[in-house]
Amino acid sequence: MNPKVDFYFEKAEQWQDEYRTLRAICLETSLTEELKWGCPCYTFHGTNVVLIHGFKDYCALLFHKGVLLKDPEGILIQQTENVQSARQIRFTDVKQIQDLKAELKGYIFEAIEVEKAGLKVPMKKTADFEIVEEFETRLAADPELKAAFEGLTPGRQKGYLLHFGQAKQSKTRETRIEKSISKIFDGKGWNE
Repeated sequence: MNPKVDFYFEKAEQWQDEYRTLRAICLETSLTEELKWGCPCYTFHGTNVVLIHGFKDYCALLFHKGVLLKDPEGILIQQTENVQSARQIRFTDVKQIQDLKAELKGYIFEAIEVEKAGLKVPMKKTADFEIVEEFETRLAADPELKAAFEGLTPGRQKGYLLHFGQAKQSKTRETRIEKSISKIFDGKGWNE
């Protein structure tokens, strides 16, 4: 148990019992408890394996390389269609967690084996993401913008492409592109 993580369990207004139950299960493994992204994260030799986090409607165990797990219970959930690697197991009450305790430990031990084996998740490259016509036109007309965009990290590039692509109307895409240009030149992501 890492005392730096205690505050997370003490501050929670919602899911306190569920968090404590999930923590106890994680601590029964060989993982190290750390605080990352403001959440309890359990690591194996410095590599993130599983994280406890909560939302309005559920709390969850998030497996960082969950896409590589076998999921015999069929309980791993892809949070959104754009999440490539992580998978969650969601809960809405303590009984669900208690009923799945053995299975949850099985998932955790499998996730540790994934790390021991050095397995990597094949991630989509920026070129695999669609570039909306409005942004493609803008890049073709402005070589400096194109160079600035290509100078961004792949994650930031993907973030912009997803942000632009999620808009249904051309006018909205154009507005998002216009608002993002200064951030692109500053080397920042769309939500920074």
